[in-house]
Amino acid sequence: MKQIYSSYLSKEELAEIMEKPAFDKVVLGAGAKAKVKALFGEELSAQQVVERIVTDVRNQGNEAVLTYTRSIDGADFTADTLEVTQAEIDRAVAGIDQEVLAALKAAAANIKQFHAEKVPESWFTEREHGAILGQKCTPLDRVGIYVPGGTAAYPSSVLMNAVPAAVAGVQEIIMVVPPDREGRVNPYVLAAAKLAGVTRIFKVGGAQAVAALAFGTETIPKVDKITGPGNIFVTLAKKAIYGHVDIDMLAGPSEILIIADSTADPRYVAADMLSQAEHDVLASSILITDSASLAGKVAKEVESQLAVLPRKDIAAQSIEDNGLIIITKDITEAVELANLSAPEHLELLTAEPFKLLPFVRHAGAIFMGPYSPEPLGDYFAGPNHVLPTGGTARFYSVLNVDTFMKKTSVIAYTQAALAAVSSQVIKLAEAEGLDAHANAIRVRGN
Repeated sequence: MKQIYSSYLSKEELAEIMEKPAFDKVVLGAGAKAKVKALFGEELSAQQVVERIVTDVRNQGNEAVLTYTRSIDGADFTADTLEVTQAEIDRAVAGIDQEVLAALKAAAANIKQFHAEKVPESWFTEREHGAILGQKCTPLDRVGIYVPGGTAAYPSSVLMNAVPAAVAGVQEIIMVVPPDREGRVNPYVLAAAKLAGVTRIFKVGGAQAVAALAFGTETIPKVDKITGPGNIFVTLAKKAIYGHVDIDMLAGPSEILIIADSTADPRYVAADMLSQAEHDVLASSILITDSASLAGKVAKEVESQLAVLPRKDIAAQSIEDNGLIIITKDITEAVELANLSAPEHLELLTAEPFKLLPFVRHAGAIFMGPYSPEPLGDYFAGPNHVLPTGGTARFYSVLNVDTFMKKTSVIAYTQAALAAVSSQVIKLAEAEGLDAHANAIRVRGN
């Protein structure tokens, strides 16, 4: 893991270090490249792969979905077996560890309570001459949630996507999730879906799942919005279908940035860095501290804790490629660098974290103090864990109830209210050369 002193670098060099690679610039690894060539008969970029899959699903529907599920995931379905049955869900719930089920229920309750705190409400206000203006808030009719599979199962992602949708009042929540090679879905994922109020579940993942939700097939219904994180193919597919349906955000690899001073426990810092490193070899784990002593202790702790992790190969590669410790002259500079990074997860492990909070401008979620570790937010506290990555916290918000609602303007003028402003509206319409607009006002003055 690299260690650098900020005092040896210019502001431009530091800014370059903190900048994350764009998600669409990710280069496929050797294994992925080989699989792409075997599947398509030629070398293609991730973008080219997604373009082909999305086009095929849009034009061929179920046929393309089933073909890609068979060739990519190794699971062989028919249109009749693509959807998870109620019997499969019931078996999953009955067969899982009941302590885990209890924890899922508690997490779902926390998530529901948090998101129910601020459900957008329609509002109206009265203006001069009896005019009424307002905004009507309406839940989306049908949404699709993508739940990652592959190297790990994520029942927490089911809760974080589906519970806010249900709180918002969405009537149909369609879930897609990659199956294993036997065509099964992780039982904890199915149990979470039942708890969260998911309407229907389909055993399909990757770009083909995103395209199926966006355009609809003979079996999978078209949705109004797609939410949920996934790999580079899922993210590029969401970008490709945006405009046909809405999306929540374009998510990249997981990341954590920790600001710590000399009071921080190096064991906590190391453990929290590794909590993200085990996600993916592309995950980013950064510590920024004004204590050289802490930096050295954390580096040793990372090596020690890494040795006993079940997913140590993934975590080790992540730390080697994307792990970083920056030693700054003071904590103020650490916050400045964090704002440049705009991390997905920001931890403040300092003596007085709330004093730093007003100066944090860009982060997906902020974890305050030694007893608010990032996994608490991932699983249980209540705030959402679907967060902007890759520096997009500068303009994206965390997934929330607003994500699943739309706002419509309401305008109700009386005759007197219109008469009071008609001349100004006519002048503006004429200035834009739109006489029919102006006439729509004039005719009401006769």
